[in-house]
Amino acid sequence: MLFLCFVAVWVAFFVGVIVGSAWKPRWATLGHDGKFNISSPIKGFGGNPSYGTCAMEDGVEKEQASVPVAKDTNCSSSQPKEKEHLAVTEEDLEHLCHLVDRKDGGPPWKHMMDRSAPGMSYQAWQRDAETGPPQYCSKTVYENATPELLRDFFWDDEFRLKWDDMLIHSTTIEECPTTGTMIVNWIRKFPFFCSDREYIIGRRIWDSGRSYYCVTKGVPCPSIPRRDKPRRVDLFYSSWCIQAVESSKGDGQLTACEVILFHHEDMGIPREIAKFGIRQGMWGAVKNIERGLRLYQKERASGAPLSGSAVLAQINTKINPDYMKSLEISEEDSPETELQGSSPEKPGGLNIPKLIVFGGAVVLACTLDRGLLTKAVIFGVARRFGNIGRRL
Repeated sequence: MLFLCFVAVWVAFFVGVIVGSAWKPRWATLGHDGKFNISSPIKGFGGNPSYGTCAMEDGVEKEQASVPVAKDTNCSSSQPKEKEHLAVTEEDLEHLCHLVDRKDGGPPWKHMMDRSAPGMSYQAWQRDAETGPPQYCSKTVYENATPELLRDFFWDDEFRLKWDDMLIHSTTIEECPTTGTMIVNWIRKFPFFCSDREYIIGRRIWDSGRSYYCVTKGVPCPSIPRRDKPRRVDLFYSSWCIQAVESSKGDGQLTACEVILFHHEDMGIPREIAKFGIRQGMWGAVKNIERGLRLYQKERASGAPLSGSAVLAQINTKINPDYMKSLEISEEDSPETELQGSSPEKPGGLNIPKLIVFGGAVVLACTLDRGLLTKAVIFGVARRFGNIGRRL
């Protein structure tokens, strides 16, 4: 009887796959035309730049391209026309500060995850903006790590190729030796249904007394023409704040490090499917980041030379304390963004018709070639259905 039930479930799912392959709306074929106190452990929000990593065993060769780098020698932050020279400006810093302080005027954040593992704890929140993809915030605390180590780790594209199984190509397009601002070109590999994706990312780091504000976002780059494949992802935002915090050992020592991440990007798939997949795949992605960090920690301890991108990570723009005070004053009249508590998930019964609908939705989602379908979505969906099969 259990075997027959199992067969019935998967037959229903594959019917949905067939239906989803045969039907899709016209738009599916169209192309693109309260406060966070950063001086102490943050209570409530969560973060770690851990989205977009996946364990792939396809033997794809990764490369760090060695191409001539355009250096803007006039890109000092003291220049009056900074915005004309730099891909990431003080307006981006201000926006990240408002996010950290929960003064950005956005909708409430809904708690979605609270996990821990030896040497690490993790919390995550999600919210839906009026337009655009779902937005995520997370807080990760790493034991026995420094802000400088994490700053360099997330910036080090050469080392990222060793642990981020989706990154197959990385090129530095431009760099500013004065501010450390970079423009990089990434190509990421996606499993089965999805084609590769290309990113043009501008990034820059600000230093406020060993609290590091790291901004990365999609930027235009006329010097690199668009191609049919890989498809370029335009809407991308992933920025974080790094600071030392007290260890969970309770010894009063600031030997742990906290990373608060804000992330969203265009996945090109229906919102609810994206949210479902990310929820299922997020924790695995976070653990993969932590494994990469510990490998990086060992390599740095061995005295290995710094990569070019890690050297740029150490060129930061110092934040004037008066600037931070001016931000606090400007935020005084702004309402705080609400943090909503989590509600326990209720296990529901198996619904065969829902499998049919969802099977078709998965195929439809994978046929959309309008943005980034992240690994968390793909493997999260697969994992979820695997769990359903095991429960039968």
